Amino acid sequence: MSNPFDMNALGAMLSQLGAMMQSGGTTSGPVNWDLAQSTARDAIAQAGDPGVDEVARVQTVAALNLADTWLDSATTFPRASTDGQAWSRSAWLEHTTPAWKTIVAPIAEHIQSVTSASPMTPGVGADLSQFELPPALRDAFPEGLPPEAAGMLAPLLNMAQQMGASMFGMQLGQGLAALATQVLGSADVGVPLTSDHRPTLVPANVAAFTEGLGIDADEVRLYLALRECAHQRLFAHVPWLRSRLEGAVDAYARGIHVDTDRLQGLMQDVDPQSLGDPSALAALLGEDAFVPEDTPEQAAALARLETLLALIEGWVDDVVGQAAGDRLPAADRLAETMRRRRAAGGPAERTFASLVGLELRPRALREAAALWTLVRAERGMEGSDGLWSHPDLLPDRDDLDDPGAFLTRSAEQPEDFA
Repeated sequence: MSNPFDMNALGAMLSQLGAMMQSGGTTSGPVNWDLAQSTARDAIAQAGDPGVDEVARVQTVAALNLADTWLDSATTFPRASTDGQAWSRSAWLEHTTPAWKTIVAPIAEHIQSVTSASPMTPGVGADLSQFELPPALRDAFPEGLPPEAAGMLAPLLNMAQQMGASMFGMQLGQGLAALATQVLGSADVGVPLTSDHRPTLVPANVAAFTEGLGIDADEVRLYLALRECAHQRLFAHVPWLRSRLEGAVDAYARGIHVDTDRLQGLMQDVDPQSLGDPSALAALLGEDAFVPEDTPEQAAALARLETLLALIEGWVDDVVGQAAGDRLPAADRLAETMRRRRAAGGPAERTFASLVGLELRPRALREAAALWTLVRAERGMEGSDGLWSHPDLLPDRDDLDDPGAFLTRSAEQPEDFA
């Protein structure tokens, strides 16, 4: 009995999938970063990227330089760089992509490792007769796959990982584009996104943030410059902090458990004719296609990460408050605005969290700020900054609820952890 399936149609379908992969660039990892960047660039262009004119550049650099001067009296950490800079939204994307690769890599690699063991991604030499085909192909082969069809279909099925990398790349590109329209500087998300420690602001986003505050734009810009420069000083002079954050992300990734049954069920509904249309596949899977499930391991790792982020933000709050003093009349209002913004997470942070499953925002931010204020009052600027000399000296989550007990206990710790 002849099989009514048109082998030419299957060949065309394979070509269509190949074209989709080629259009997104080549990738050997769990994320197609070429596709992520192109998706983000297109989305930024559609949202609007006004660039940085000379007036905005001069104002931004002047604010960053003045902020660094004010900070000299508020922290023992010296300025990280003499050169401030202003970025467009697309420049922010280009300069921070290497850091995002590091942040996302452990999560994406673990997702790939657990999904590659799923029956939806049969390995080379697998028995394709045991593979549950999408409905359209099941209808085409009611009596099972003939040998010639299996030979053509095997490469298609073994491209599932690359297909996942492409869709993950698209999802990340959309999230990064959302971030690019919201971030105020290079340190705005709480993790270091650059390695040269040059303080940077995004003038277009600073202007959008200023609207509706009822505060002079120069004052807002200077306050944000203080925060940016404080972040850069901290990361420049606490060498273990970056690796500590990256380790917390990696620990989070190790606790990931992906619902492979859900993914396999979704793949059964894929129309082979849509394989060349990434947007159709993304729409099928939805925004949370690659979001890991909540587990106790993840919750513990995320709590550690959020506490470290809170300590960073709390220290910045305290230092900026000291530097601003009576110089900025609206400093307290702006501090409150920033606390709410960081604690709640803006649209961009929520978008990225929904795509990667990682919320880069602190909890217990007010408690952390209060603790640093108390430490400064009790031990001075040197004592406050000295806690960053070793990770074991830092407060933990329980200490944020009882800073007095932390001061008593930490006073008994050896000063030299070298």
